[in-house]
Amino acid sequence: MAPELDPAYRDLTFMAPLSEERAAKLCDFVAGNARGTVVDTGCGWAELLIRVLESAPSATGLGIDLDADAVAHGQALARQRGVADRISLIAGDVKAHLPRAAGAVLCIGSSQIWGPPVEARLPVDYRSALRAIRALLDRGSPGVYGEGIWTAKPTPEAIAPLANRTDEFVFLPELLDTVRDCGFAVVGVHQATMDEWDRFESGYTARYARWLAGHADDHPEAAAVRARMVAQSNAYFRGYRGVLGMAYLELLAT
Repeated sequence: MAPELDPAYRDLTFMAPLSEERAAKLCDFVAGNARGTVVDTGCGWAELLIRVLESAPSATGLGIDLDADAVAHGQALARQRGVADRISLIAGDVKAHLPRAAGAVLCIGSSQIWGPPVEARLPVDYRSALRAIRALLDRGSPGVYGEGIWTAKPTPEAIAPLANRTDEFVFLPELLDTVRDCGFAVVGVHQATMDEWDRFESGYTARYARWLAGHADDHPEAAAVRARMVAQSNAYFRGYRGVLGMAYLELLAT
């Protein structure tokens, strides 16, 4: 039986290496340019979408994610923050629930919806995701696209805990070329800092530390939890730290 760990949202505000300052800039961009319902693909607990709605009192939002627990938490957050009447959060397949059109789109770390699943250990299909997003938008409508990139030449240590291939991600200039080819003008370019990554990775593994602190060393699951914590820590600090990056792009459909 798997150990019962805390949900990621206990220690993370966003399921991405994203600071409060950067999130505010992305939300302001969308809120200031949206022309209808803001759609968040792979929304998790919908923190970014909720913030957009808080910044744009007349906007409505639709968030979709496979994680039913995260979606339920997002619904609770929406009620607490007074936007429940303007947001719809769905636990399910994004492609099955997408509307025919949107006034704005948020797509952060969810390109796998339209490409190969992460488990396939294949290169990220940026182009399919960007084309799918573009198909929802009228000319001039905004989108925020966030996805992994290489920020340094991938090393064997960096790629081993990922897909174990040097072509899993592209560098930022290549991603910008793809974005433009897929029908967008790039308004703003952001890249997660090392501090944002450290905070994210620390928050992600905090659930393991908290579990270990609350259970005896001879607990039947203790060795497995400790091994998972060490493996994730090593994957980052001895592997892809400073090599795997995250780009956040402010886009307008052309």
